[in-house]
Amino acid sequence: MAGKQSKEISFISKAYLLSYNIVQTLGWSYIFVISCQHFMSQNAITSKGLFAKVEVILKLFQTAAILEIIHCAIGIVPSSAFTTAMQVFSRLCTVWLFTVPDKEVQNNTSILLYLTAWTITEIIRYSFYACGLLNYLPYFLPWCRYTFFIILYPIGVTGEILTVIAAIPFVKKTGIYSLSLPNPMNISFSFLYFLYFALVIYLPAFLMLYTYMFRQRKKVLGKATQTSAKLD
Repeated sequence: MAGKQSKEISFISKAYLLSYNIVQTLGWSYIFVISCQHFMSQNAITSKGLFAKVEVILKLFQTAAILEIIHCAIGIVPSSAFTTAMQVFSRLCTVWLFTVPDKEVQNNTSILLYLTAWTITEIIRYSFYACGLLNYLPYFLPWCRYTFFIILYPIGVTGEILTVIAAIPFVKKTGIYSLSLPNPMNISFSFLYFLYFALVIYLPAFLMLYTYMFRQRKKVLGKATQTSAKLD
């Protein structure tokens, strides 16, 4: 009875994860299509007006990534909840806190950098996970997953850092999200110092994730190469 219940739960988890990854693949693919249409309409690869066109759907699918932290925490995905949370929250801050409030930031070149890196990365990543759940994983997907990041991750992080820097004048001017004394809660918070703190931790956090991906690349692609050699 317990084994049957466990198998049922496993099936439900797998079906849920498959649905989640397919929906995310479609969502990020749609963002990619909108971006391409934007570039064609402008006859140039420009960030001006791009964020306004993808804002709603970007908010939706990037915010939905919070579920991935839960997946890790409850054990239906064998990944580190801490590493996942670090990556998800850096992106959420980039979108909701650093980009959305400031119209000038939305037209900054940094938006083009992080949107390009995120979109390509996520289309590959979610396709990789979905195919893995279907037990059908063409070699090109693992190769893309563990090769494209070498270029895309630095581009994405550069875009995120430049977005933080671009947001600083607006935060200084408006004092947005800051809380000063006196107030009923008797606490203070400086969003400007939060931005400075984000800039300080970006590099070590990036290096931790980047080196982790290189270890995974060696593990996954190395195993695939050994398997291929044995078959030959």
